[in-house]
Amino acid sequence: MSMIFFACVVRVRDGLPLSASTDFHFNQDFLECRRRLKALSSILARYPSRGTAKGRDLSIHFLSSGDIACMAICSSNYSTIMAFCFLEELQWEFAASYDTTSISLASRPYAFLEFDNVIQKVKWHFNCASGSQAKVNWEKVEEELKFQPPVELKLEDAELMNGMANGGHAEVHVEVVPTYRMQRVTPLGILSLVLNIMCGALNLIRGVHLAEHSFQEDHEVIGNVIAFFLPFLACVFQCYLYLFYSSTRKVKTFILFFSVCLCNVYLYGLRNVWQIAFHIGVASLSSYQILTRQLMEKQPDYGV
Repeated sequence: MSMIFFACVVRVRDGLPLSASTDFHFNQDFLECRRRLKALSSILARYPSRGTAKGRDLSIHFLSSGDIACMAICSSNYSTIMAFCFLEELQWEFAASYDTTSISLASRPYAFLEFDNVIQKVKWHFNCASGSQAKVNWEKVEEELKFQPPVELKLEDAELMNGMANGGHAEVHVEVVPTYRMQRVTPLGILSLVLNIMCGALNLIRGVHLAEHSFQEDHEVIGNVIAFFLPFLACVFQCYLYLFYSSTRKVKTFILFFSVCLCNVYLYGLRNVWQIAFHIGVASLSSYQILTRQLMEKQPDYGV
């Protein structure tokens, strides 16, 4: 059955459990997984913010941020994306309930045991209510996992048991999924970058010149100054989006393109039709290059 069995919140620096769900399963596989989770929680500071340890029937997922980490035991066929949606919501709820000072000063295990009620509610929501609210964050989490996949941990039984017998420290083999790179920059892409830089420079120069004039003589043309500076910023961000991967890049690209179009239409009179057409044409070329430059490597399957 695809579901979340257990969840807890721990302090990253020492693995101190702060709160946990109180429902227990007593089969041997689950108890073994709990022991592995405890061993892993004590060394979370060594690893990136997201990680997954997959087993035959059960998997451990963790998400750390600042002082705390949220961990969950799920069935192996439970969606990785949904698991991290669950952990993100849990982390947000805990951060909203307790400040960093209280977390740092906690000296005994399960100092925030009352948070169990929230864990149970969120867990029930994801298990029984189909996680409808999680679908709001689904695309965001999916995009983040594609760009920066969680580390894959291989927890060996003998190594873990040996680590726990020697003061709770476990040897964990980490297999880091390779970083995804963008496709090579094309000659047309280089041309779009050069034209974008040129348009950005023209907008900046005209904007600065107009600002000096307007502040000294005419305060009513401040809208024109803004209409020059916004396309300048849009050109800078278009260059960034082409060179570097960013989540929701399609939405950002369209926002930047329409900003350039609207500002240039607003500047009609200070620019002639051919100048406006040139700036909009460069923005169109840059937008096309951004949207057609994809990730180089094939994305892994996260069991969606």
